Amino acid sequence: MKQFIVMLLLSFFLVANQLSYGFNNPVKNSLANREMVIKNLLVGVKSDNYGLRTSSAFLLGEFQADESVIELLGMLHKEESDDARILAALSLLKIEDARGIYAIKQAVRFDKSERVRKICEKFYHYYLEKIKS
Repeated sequence: MKQFIVMLLLSFFLVANQLSYGFNNPVKNSLANREMVIKNLLVGVKSDNYGLRTSSAFLLGEFQADESVIELLGMLHKEESDDARILAALSLLKIEDARGIYAIKQAVRFDKSERVRKICEKFYHYYLEKIKS
């Protein structure tokens, strides 16, 4: 009997949890919320904390935040870590701003790391294929 009650409670909580995520949240979709998130991510990109900087750069690309292109260009040019530069290039690719695409193209030729050059080349070729179709 005790096991049945525990299973019933667990089932209730799982169903309630699924239902709560099923509804549209107007705060999640609001423009003001997006602007606040992007503003905070732009602060994160300028942080001294490597993890915060890179995760903020990634999320800016996911949000396709046009207003972040300048900061991401700075990351692509000035970051010491290959991974951070690759992440900045990926975010610039997702945003699809002409300045970012041009920077990726230039990174293919001029980046100090062969790894970054090769990955940026793949990003650039992906972009060219995408605009052809």
